[in-house]
Amino acid sequence: MKEERLILEMGMGNDLYGMDYTKAAKRAIQDALHHSSIVLFKSLGLSHEDMRVVVTIGVQEPDKLDVETLQAELPRGRAEVTGVKGGLNVHDPDNDQTHVIATAAIEAYLPIDQSKWKLSR
Repeated sequence: MKEERLILEMGMGNDLYGMDYTKAAKRAIQDALHHSSIVLFKSLGLSHEDMRVVVTIGVQEPDKLDVETLQAELPRGRAEVTGVKGGLNVHDPDNDQTHVIATAAIEAYLPIDQSKWKLSR
């Protein structure tokens, strides 16, 4: 069975005062999840356990992400979290504060037996 990407959601999160990349990333994941209402599982008789969830987090310092903590944010499926260079650090020189903005892309893949699907017109 071929695995197909069925869902793609994006989110954004920030940490305004602590320069905590993981906190900003958790908020980006939650933002993306709140955009989703995935009814296809029940409708198609699919199991959440069969879903592979690929999360890509963009922050300026991806090595500072706690990947295990971020994986725990995913309520279903088998989570894979990767940090990449992205997002933004916005410095406020008047207050000597750096604000961290993280972006998240969440992709969900499911094994699909293509012989059971037919395109209709």
